[in-house]
Amino acid sequence: MTPSIPAPPPDRLPDGFSVRLDHRTRRRDGGTALLGGSPLRLVRLLPRARDLLQGDRLVVRDAASAGLAARLLDTGLAHPDVVPGGRSAAPVTVVVPVKDRAVELDRLLAAVRADPGTATAAVVVVDDGSADAGAVAAAAARHGARVLRHAVPRGPAAARNAGLRTATTDLVAFLDSDCVPTPGWATALVHHAADPRLALVAPRITALEQGPSWPRRPLQGWPTWARRPLGGWVERYEAAVSALDMGPHPAPVQAGTAVSYVPSAALLARRSALGDGFDETMRVAEDVDLVWRLAAAGWRVRYEPAATVGHDHPSDTGEWLRRRAFYGTGAALLAARHGAAVAPVVLSPWSAVAWGLALTGRRAGGLVAAGVLTAAATRLARRLARPGERPPVGLAAALVLRGSGAAGRTLARSATRHHWPLALAAALASRRARRVLATVAAADAVLAWWPHRRSVGLPRFAAARRLEDLAYGAGLWWGALRARDARALLPAAPPPMGPARRRPPPGTP
Repeated sequence: MTPSIPAPPPDRLPDGFSVRLDHRTRRRDGGTALLGGSPLRLVRLLPRARDLLQGDRLVVRDAASAGLAARLLDTGLAHPDVVPGGRSAAPVTVVVPVKDRAVELDRLLAAVRADPGTATAAVVVVDDGSADAGAVAAAAARHGARVLRHAVPRGPAAARNAGLRTATTDLVAFLDSDCVPTPGWATALVHHAADPRLALVAPRITALEQGPSWPRRPLQGWPTWARRPLGGWVERYEAAVSALDMGPHPAPVQAGTAVSYVPSAALLARRSALGDGFDETMRVAEDVDLVWRLAAAGWRVRYEPAATVGHDHPSDTGEWLRRRAFYGTGAALLAARHGAAVAPVVLSPWSAVAWGLALTGRRAGGLVAAGVLTAAATRLARRLARPGERPPVGLAAALVLRGSGAAGRTLARSATRHHWPLALAAALASRRARRVLATVAAADAVLAWWPHRRSVGLPRFAAARRLEDLAYGAGLWWGALRARDARALLPAAPPPMGPARRRPPPGTP
């Protein structure tokens, strides 16, 4: 049975709450429309809304400005105006699930207790069946943390839920034992809790540089160890493009958007929003499932990179690949609960047809593909047009080309990651398919490596990327076969692009 999620409170942002337009949001038509968000959309502003949003920042002062701010948040056009620094006003209970990581636990608890910016009400360590329970208890005792113990391992979801049930504060932070939060990490996250519909907010997770003495002896303070550069090739690759790092831009978190999930390695949650919490029957992807259930119930989930948490990325190649394959098996579980939300490929029928024609390699196919995109741009221009005005053909054409480029990258990524068994079969049967697949794999590696070229070499990066994709794809297919459910492998169509026409919240101009 799926854990229940309570209904959210009325969507009324408090007076004084402020939002700021995303730096990628563009004003159009003389300031009467905003273009941006994820998925990309065009939002028309009524005269009252234009009066309220004179600049890039909007402060909530009444019901009208609260409704507009909420709409900007939910479309991804704006984000809460967070000012890092200071001390978190609300007390936080910290929950740490752990199994056989006493040294790492000691390091984490030292960081939590040494952080002057976090008003920590209590720290609860949930020992999920560690072989050496005494070592875990000793590490917790050194930092005044309470210990709950499961005699046998029940999984991270059950461990987090056990800590959640003991919390008495409204805000609960979940931190995995292989994490180290930076000082003041909770301040920016707690700021989001002023939104009554905020259920979860996640920090950015970056690579944790290790000290030369770790992990041979416990660390007695933080941050007292001498830092050294990341050494292993897996560590360097993970530091550049870890699956836990959601990037430098704040975002709403929801299926089908730029940030579709956040990992449970570090989260700040509103206890009253979580209901029964994580699904304890899931040993993988339980964090994605919780995020999607909260969003479906009407709660907000946010990603806030102004707060950062260091994470010990794996350095052993075998362990790293096994973990990637294990993560891949979670897609079938998510498909059973959330259907097309887990689709590995999302592209419009227009883009699918255009790319299919273009990949034939024939001139006629390319010409027909261009005709398909022209028709798509014409149709979109009509949808974007305001009454009595000429359709914005230039804007529509730019958006169609942008979308087609994104679709091409999605298809290329699918060929090397999600659907590589099919791509490999095609390559074995066709010389042309082999050339296309080799070109796609090389281009994907180079384009992904280029922003990180100063920190990791191309040969190592390319090898790691291909190995990671092979492992994740193998886990994805194995999970689908084991569940006898192919939905985790099937493509889906995006929502239609055009002006946002849904009914606005009460009070929205």
